[in-house]
Amino acid sequence: MAGKIVGIDLGTTNSVVSIVEGGESVVIPSAEGDYLFPSVVGFSKTGERLIGSVAKRQAVSNPDRTVISIKRYMGTEHKVTIDDKQYSPQEISAMILQKIKTDAEAYLGFPVEQAVITVPAYFSDSERQATKDAGTIAGLEVLRIINEPTASCMAYGLNKESENGDDGKTETVLVWDLGGGTFDVSIVEIGGGLVEVKATAGNSHLGGDDWDQRIMDWLIEEFKAKYNIDLHSDRLAMQRLKEASENAKIKLSAETSTRINLPFIAADSTGPKHLDFELTRVKFQALTADLIEQCEEPAKRAMSDSGLSIHDINKVLLVGGSTRMPAVQDKVRSLFNKEPSREIDPDKVVAMGAAIQGAVLAGEVKDMVLLDVTSLSLGIETVGGVFTKLIERNSHIPCSKTRIFTTAADGQTIVEVHCLQGERELAAHNKSLGRFELRNIPPAPRGVPQIEVTFDLDANGIVNVSAKDMATGNKQKITIQSPTNLSREEVDHMVKEAAVYADEDAKRREESTIRNKANIEIDTAEHTMRDLGERITPEHSRALRDSIDRLRMSMQSFDLQKIAADTKTLSDTLFAISTDAYYSLETGRVGAGAPGSSALKRPEDRIETDEGSEEPADEELFGWFDKKG
Repeated sequence: MAGKIVGIDLGTTNSVVSIVEGGESVVIPSAEGDYLFPSVVGFSKTGERLIGSVAKRQAVSNPDRTVISIKRYMGTEHKVTIDDKQYSPQEISAMILQKIKTDAEAYLGFPVEQAVITVPAYFSDSERQATKDAGTIAGLEVLRIINEPTASCMAYGLNKESENGDDGKTETVLVWDLGGGTFDVSIVEIGGGLVEVKATAGNSHLGGDDWDQRIMDWLIEEFKAKYNIDLHSDRLAMQRLKEASENAKIKLSAETSTRINLPFIAADSTGPKHLDFELTRVKFQALTADLIEQCEEPAKRAMSDSGLSIHDINKVLLVGGSTRMPAVQDKVRSLFNKEPSREIDPDKVVAMGAAIQGAVLAGEVKDMVLLDVTSLSLGIETVGGVFTKLIERNSHIPCSKTRIFTTAADGQTIVEVHCLQGERELAAHNKSLGRFELRNIPPAPRGVPQIEVTFDLDANGIVNVSAKDMATGNKQKITIQSPTNLSREEVDHMVKEAAVYADEDAKRREESTIRNKANIEIDTAEHTMRDLGERITPEHSRALRDSIDRLRMSMQSFDLQKIAADTKTLSDTLFAISTDAYYSLETGRVGAGAPGSSALKRPEDRIETDEGSEEPADEELFGWFDKKG
């Protein structure tokens, strides 16, 4: 039998693999018979590599040689050192994927060579690229990287159609995805075979691991208070605590209290000490109340970006094992006034949706279309250090956006394209993705060259950027591939800062725009004086010079209103003098003055958008990123 495309949920705590058979998504068990593959890699002292449940079982006795939650380090420079050998997050993740691939092949009876792998919606470009690299290392051709909440909706959409048929009705679903290491909220419209993501937001460093950590911290504090022994420095004890904390969290989803008992956890001069405490659900919820509150802000941001109200939401779909916690479900009820749905297993639904996307790509599932979005804006740095966005966040992918820019200095032959990702107004406050240079631009006055910049965002959320000189056709491009471009913490930090400093950024952008306009007006006036020569009267020359000097003095202050007013005065003076000079060409009398309003008007600059419609050229046409050349 020929190989088929599998869907893989590469999770922080556990991973799942699924395949579509007979029009339905089926979860494939591991060799041990479990549908959850623990995302754990261990190295025995004899050099044997242990992966999955066997690695998790030996973690307590071998904590220094066991790797857990590696997903939290994807796209970073983090390294794992075992026996003086360093492993990247991609390599560790590839080991997990290799185990999944091997077990799936044994179960299916044919080779598994192609896969769709899911990532959190808020994963950055570098994290997506790192995930794709991990698949390649594992021997898989990764056909698509898709967002976890989106995959969940594909599974829900297929399940809905199989139960009810295609009734033509569209549902608006909010996906609340709280996994082991990440949290995402997505607003998705489902109906008629179309799965369209309207908006997404999240916290890429919030997940079930954080709830486990709160229990660990409480146990350590209680044990220290009772025995005056700090367990932090004992790696073996910490691993036992972590496992016990995770188990306690799971039990408290179904029970109102649980006893945590770890005999011989430590010892002092008086003998061995045992850890034995009871944890109630009430106490657990008090310890983690702030974590629950952290879920609220991304949910509100996604709703705001979608332009919908809670009355427009037909269903709230819970995804991820951590949504089993009663406090999470209570928060969903309070925010949306709806009973959350878990009609598909929260642990399995992401992998099932990934498998459906694989079947769509293979042509096995027809009449289902996915329209996903990008979670962060993409653009370049323009004159004045401004971040000019080409692709706005929550734009549907794949997509391509093109805009025209120009040079900032006369005779400029080189421009540097600085690619950025984020939500802040100023370039310095966003994350740099990469830089490249476009060279050999024909020398020309500032503002004359036309340079076309294009951002291509593919279906995996990976970025390609190109710049082309329209006169020569000379072109340069870059594919953003660095595994350390953007960390999860930086993504979350950028969006939060964008909200906190929105007003401050707007003021700085306004100042930059006003000062840039003033500089351009001064430069234009001085060029005009030289070009007109004897056609400008001494009186007009003095008036123009006085306006220039007055504007330069204003620019030394922080009075933006005065700078803008003096810029307008200079512009009006220059307009009047230029009109007079052109009229003098007709009459032969210098300084005769024009009898009425007259002005040269050049056709409005226009650019072609990616949709094919024409729009006025942007204000950035009059300023480039850097004064090079």
